[in-house]
Amino acid sequence: MTYPFDLVAGWLQEHALIPLLYATGLMEWEDISYGWALIAVYGVVQMALTYAVCLPLERWRPVERWPDARAVLTDVLYTFISRVGILPLVTFVLFYKLQVIMTGWLADHGYVAPMLERLFPPLLGHPVVTFCLYVPILDFADYWRHRLSHRFRWWWSLHALHHAQRQMTFWSDDRNHLLDDIISAGWFLVVGLMIGIPPLQFPLLVLVLRFLESLSHANARVSFGWLGDRLLISPRFHRAHHGVLAAGQRSCNYGAILPWWDMLFSTADFGRTYVATGVPGGDERLATGSYAAQQWAGLRSLARSILSGA
Repeated sequence: MTYPFDLVAGWLQEHALIPLLYATGLMEWEDISYGWALIAVYGVVQMALTYAVCLPLERWRPVERWPDARAVLTDVLYTFISRVGILPLVTFVLFYKLQVIMTGWLADHGYVAPMLERLFPPLLGHPVVTFCLYVPILDFADYWRHRLSHRFRWWWSLHALHHAQRQMTFWSDDRNHLLDDIISAGWFLVVGLMIGIPPLQFPLLVLVLRFLESLSHANARVSFGWLGDRLLISPRFHRAHHGVLAAGQRSCNYGAILPWWDMLFSTADFGRTYVATGVPGGDERLATGSYAAQQWAGLRSLARSILSGA
């Protein structure tokens, strides 16, 4: 049976990707161009689903209302680039190539490629359970990536772009510096390879996680209740992480999907209310500049951090 997504991906491959690959002399990528197109289509659908779910929430119970929300338009561009451009390229094409190379190298040297099922044999024959276990593993890895991005000054100089938005909405999830995105992608790729996530499942996992992350950034007074907020990160819980810190306060709530790691490592704060967001005293271009201006400001901040030896 042919599904609508398959038809769209097939059309995109035939009329856009293959001519482009041919013109650039990269036809060796033709065999995986359909997979790239399919994940790109999924990205568009995910953006539409995110919009359909989060926009009503933001209009129903907004935390803030702004007379001029032009700064949010830049975040929309970030989302499109990430979900339709970078995400399919990195999470399918690059992940697939690296997995093929790693599996071949290990086989040549008498080793078997790592798989979660080999570490826990009862998972064999239970792909749905295995797929569900990938989520907390990837989320645990992302908790530490995120926490470290606040720990090291050079990394924070890039990550500050994500926090600079004073008009945080569900579009703000993908508001990241390109170098920060590259680091994050590499982090996820290594973890994904180490637990043997199948190439087609990896981008789908990322899409599911990114949908939930978009929800957590929504400009909405939404909590999942005492128990729910301890099972899944809500907009209320994550907004505390983006909140402007008072004197003596430390950042909190680093988790992306699950609050469990914050609770385990004593970085959870369920008590902070819907505080204002942003980075006071930071480069204004990071908050209100164009996409190019924000990227350039992040590079300048990184250079200053490195030159100062921080």
